[in-house]
Amino acid sequence: MADERAWLGELLASVESAPPEVAVAVLAELLTRRLAATEVSFLITDLGGKAVVRLTGAPGEGGPEQPQRIELRGSIYDRVVRSQQAHVASGERAREAGPGPVEVIAPVSDRGDAIGLLELTLPARPDRQTMQLIVEAAHALAYVVIVNRRFTDLYEWGRRTTLLSLAAEIQHRLLPDSFTCDTGRFIVAGALEPAADIGGDTFDYTLDRHALHLSLTDAMGHDVQAALLATVIVGALRNARRGNGSLLDQANDAHQAVVDYAHQAHQAYANQSDQVHQAVAQHGGQAMATGQLLRVSLDTGQTTFVNAGHVWPLRLRDGQVEEIAPLVDLPFGITPNPGYRVQSLDLRQGDRLILLTDGMLEPHGPEADLCDLIRQTSEWHPRDAVRVFTEAVLEFSDHDPRDDATVLCLDWPAPNAAYTGPRTSPAATAQAAPTQGQSQS
Repeated sequence: MADERAWLGELLASVESAPPEVAVAVLAELLTRRLAATEVSFLITDLGGKAVVRLTGAPGEGGPEQPQRIELRGSIYDRVVRSQQAHVASGERAREAGPGPVEVIAPVSDRGDAIGLLELTLPARPDRQTMQLIVEAAHALAYVVIVNRRFTDLYEWGRRTTLLSLAAEIQHRLLPDSFTCDTGRFIVAGALEPAADIGGDTFDYTLDRHALHLSLTDAMGHDVQAALLATVIVGALRNARRGNGSLLDQANDAHQAVVDYAHQAHQAYANQSDQVHQAVAQHGGQAMATGQLLRVSLDTGQTTFVNAGHVWPLRLRDGQVEEIAPLVDLPFGITPNPGYRVQSLDLRQGDRLILLTDGMLEPHGPEADLCDLIRQTSEWHPRDAVRVFTEAVLEFSDHDPRDDATVLCLDWPAPNAAYTGPRTSPAATAQAAPTQGQSQS
């Protein structure tokens, strides 16, 4: 074991000294030599979590070509992503040919965020010690990606299996770096399925020493204008929060930011030609946004929130989905505004809280359909559940949603306790595990 730990330290030191754009290739080369592997590659999950892209460190990666998608649905890769268990494929060929190479796939994750997969082809089935080394190397790879993606577009290139519009680029930059966070005390996961002409949705979460902060906003309009308005709102919320502002401070600052943005736009509009006036009349020139802001105490689970004209949240408790009917205040940007009210939300051990935008409701028709889907995925990890929710929107809308569909899912176990809930996918519960972090077929 000491030898393996020393080797992992050497691996991390070698990767740290390598240029950011080749860090994964250096790690792959070290694993190749250590395990006598014939092939080692990293597969990164795309922005939508529906596919992976193989990154091998080849010079052509990150170039003008589009990355090659490998669809997750129904694949062994999907099984490993959902179960978060390493997979060892059968190494037996035809009986007369004898044993053949063995494929090992391990999840590359950090705090529940499924970053990708480590895939290796080995000459023989790995023993328990080798599997443990592979699992630890995959975990180290997660940190390699997290650290080095700050300095290179290679990983961002791999995640973009479709070209982004300017509005989508702006919107993407407003979202958290990781869409999932599993702290052991709770799990939060978000997903956003954008419309073809981006609708201005955002979600955000962060932690301080005492609380979890969540927000979900929906800026009026589409395309670049909606993305710019969303930028103003998210910037105001984060600035107030990072300045130790309360929920009320955050809501008021977001409202004032939208009002100021609209005023400046109006002033610019007033000085324009009739042609510009006609364009604004056709495409919209107002500024407004709905939003929901929450603060959850890490010590007690006490939850307070502000609802600025937003879709009501849903709560799954004891197998039943109920809509939480809050006091609804005016959206950000609507004047005159009497102000916002901080309300309490009943959050108990074992609850699943779901925040969503109206784009999640429109394609489903009756809200009962969405509630059924929430019940059906009640035992799934939030990371997988939110993906199912947004995939359902695509299917209902024939892959052409009219509005952004955004969802944020919070699983809340007992305060000050490790997470022990059964939030796994069917793939995980049905899968045997011969060793820690390992499955086989």
